Parts: sequence; C-alpha cells; structure tokens
Amino acid sequence: MSVASQSSEITIAPTPLRRYVAEIFAASGSSEQEAAIVSDHLVDANLVGHDSHGVIRVAKYTEWLAEGLVVANRHAKIVNDLGTLIVVDGGFGYGQVIGREAMDIAAKRARRHGMAALAIRNAGHLGRIGAWPEQLAAAGLVSVHYVNTSGFGILVAPHGGSDRRLSANPIAAGVPVEGHEPLVLDIATSSTAEGKIQVARNKGSSIPSGHLIDGKGQPTTEPASFYADPPGAILPFGGHKGFGLSFFCEVLAGSLTGGGSSHPRNPTARRLVNNMLSLAFEPAAFGDSAMFAADVERLIAWVKASPPATPSGEVLLPGEPERRIRVEREHSGIPLDAETRRQLVSTGRRYGVSAPPDLGD
Repeated sequence: MSVASQSSEITIAPTPLRRYVAEIFAASGSSEQEAAIVSDHLVDANLVGHDSHGVIRVAKYTEWLAEGLVVANRHAKIVNDLGTLIVVDGGFGYGQVIGREAMDIAAKRARRHGMAALAIRNAGHLGRIGAWPEQLAAAGLVSVHYVNTSGFGILVAPHGGSDRRLSANPIAAGVPVEGHEPLVLDIATSSTAEGKIQVARNKGSSIPSGHLIDGKGQPTTEPASFYADPPGAILPFGGHKGFGLSFFCEVLAGSLTGGGSSHPRNPTARRLVNNMLSLAFEPAAFGDSAMFAADVERLIAWVKASPPATPSGEVLLPGEPERRIRVEREHSGIPLDAETRRQLVSTGRRYGVSAPPDLGD
C-alpha cells in the first residue's frame, strides 16, 4: 500500500505496478507477451534499486513509439551466423524483447560450442543491462557485455573535454555461483546514468558533485543544467580510466557490431538505438567445472573476509546491494516520486488505461 514521505514519494506494490505498465504497453500496440516482458523488466529494475531504468521510462518509450522511433512487436533477427559468432538485428524493437531473445540464442550456442560471441545492433533501449548477465548466469554461463548508443544518446564528455561526445556505455558481467544467486556487475562508464539525472530532476533534488558539467564546461550539481541550452554533460567515472573503457565500448558495441559508434552522423542518430556485444562462456568447456565453481566460492569467501573499513561496514560483492534492495522493496513496495507518478498516470490516460489507486490521480 502507499506510504507518504516528505519528498512526496509513495510506495506501490510491484504486482499492481507490473499489471498497470503491461496494460499501457498492450494498449499502445504491443502483444500481451511483449507488454509483459517490457513491464517485468522495468519493474524489476525498480525492485533492485535501478530506478533510472525502471518505470520512469514508460512515458519516454511510448513517446518514441508514437514517433516511430521504436517499433512494437519486433523480434531478434539473425543476420550473420558463423556458429560461435552471431549477429542479431533488432529492427528498432523494444530492447527488452530483443535482448531476451538474443541471450537465449547466445546461451544455446555457448552450451554447444563452449563459448559464443553475439552482437546486437539496432535494438531499442536495452534497459537494465544487468538483466542480460543474470539471464545467462541462470543458464550456468559466465558472460561479459559491452553497450553503446549510436548517436541519439550522446551524453558524456571525454576526459579532458567540455561537451558531449560519448554515450553512457555500460559494461556488465555475470558469473553463476553454485547454490547461490549469481554475481552480477552492472556499471555505466559514465559517472552516473542519465536516468538518475531524470530521477533527481523529478524529485527536485541535486546531483552530487563530480558528476556533471554545465553547457560552459563548468562543474554543476543542478540536473536542470544538463538539459539546458547549451546542454551540460556527464563526466566519465574515474577520469581517464572510465573514458578509456567508454571509448572501447564504442568500438566493441558500436563499430564492431555494425550498429555504429556514438556520432551525430550515424544513420540512426535520430532515434535511441542500443548496440551490444555479449561474450558467453560455458565453464565446463574450459576443463573442470567443479574446480571452477569451487574456486569462485573460495574467491568470494576470501574477499568478503576482509576486515570492514568501518565498524558497521561490510564487503559487498557485485549484485549483493541489488538483491538486498529487492528483498526490501518486494516487502515494502517500490518508491515513486510525484513527477514519475504524474507521468505514468498521464501516459495511462492517453491509452485509456486506469491507474491503480495507489498511484493517485
């Protein structure tokens, strides 16, 4: 049920939120299956604390759909198949569907050949990238993923630069852990995700220092500066190190896949198009899968045994913070600020879909 807070946030249970978002996508033209896949992905992002990739995206996705920038009911189409190397074209369909289908292909090939390299080009927004190593880890596979946006999503300044030249360019990786939840790394090479700037703007809050520069290349903490004219830019994380990783995301996910790098002259620059290079590995193909599993568990125990830096602290491995947030939010509900709720309700009305009572009117 809903709970008010000083920031006008309420919490809403995941189930009615999933149903409502799925109804919106179905009313906008998606099949019931596609609507459920997109809805589940977005709400799951909220559940693990990645609000920047959650239901805040519903209004934008449907705007893109209405403008023909994303296309409903498209599927992953194999356009080049060399056995262990597969190239998939998304046809500008919803990335949640394209990504899920592509990971199914990658899993089958990796189990057959020991590894697979799968390139996705021309997909709509792929959402929370951690979902893809999670899917492969559930199939017993180790994976790493590189993502870019081919022009429309130019948001990030290069190290030493003062304006937007690169995309947020996430990197994700996953490993199955026998008898436990997988370990999943999901990071942007930008110091923050653009969606988090949207969340801060919706909440009327500021961004911590060190993440943004304004249109004059000066440091700022104001989300509005990012969207001003001239626009601001996000900084890469870790200075030249994050920039270097981001640059190679452009090469691996963009140039190599055929989707293209983040450049305003890219043919797809007028629409948000994600490209992704995924590498999937079957541990048993390397020799002794039992040894692999035991060594990963030994590494986990060794790292977590490090004495905490603070009396109340602890070492958390990749994916552990998200799992803890999921447990909390599945019990207490997903927090949504007033502006995000307004956008959701307005989008639902546009398609004749009634909002759950907890969302307000």
